[in-house]
Amino acid sequence: MPQTDLKQQLVERFREVNGDHPMTGADDAYVSVQFVPLEELCAVRGREADAVRRLMLGRRLPLPGYLRSDGAEMVPADLFDLADEAGSTHLLEAWFTAHWDDPITGKAEWDAYLSGQYVCLHSVTPATIQRKEYLTAAIGAAANEPDAASEQWSERLHALIDELDALEPAFTAYDRLRFGGPTSRDTSIDAMRARFPRP
Repeated sequence: MPQTDLKQQLVERFREVNGDHPMTGADDAYVSVQFVPLEELCAVRGREADAVRRLMLGRRLPLPGYLRSDGAEMVPADLFDLADEAGSTHLLEAWFTAHWDDPITGKAEWDAYLSGQYVCLHSVTPATIQRKEYLTAAIGAAANEPDAASEQWSERLHALIDELDALEPAFTAYDRLRFGGPTSRDTSIDAMRARFPRP
């Protein structure tokens, strides 16, 4: 299959998952800082871009996080790291899903990982996915704690927010289009800091 066909298939799969939203100049600039073009990463890591596209289409590696306006498939710099840790792309799914006690949850997280939509983390690993989930839940529940608004409560809340802040990038306007609303940074970091200012 010619490269152009594989690349077009990947573009089509990306749009199936994310919808067809235009990337602005600001989106492109953000993505170019946070991610790398697939072909550049492959050149650095000694991989063939076509082979990697096949792995993405075959549900062995995640889809690109973004398609830049110039058509570049933008991927995280650590795209291959989890497969290397697992032993190969063929072993990756079993290795990845084993990090969850519940197989159904593990499979759902694997599907989410393959979507390429975990652009909400600087580094996507089972540990950071689980930590983000814990932090967003704890931050969301904080207002209902018995000692809410006390100084100790505020310290605990802001420690959680600061930890989440360190895990998450800034996001871009494109993300709010494809996710159909605010990002986790909007709701769990920025809104909570505005609602409960540091004492």
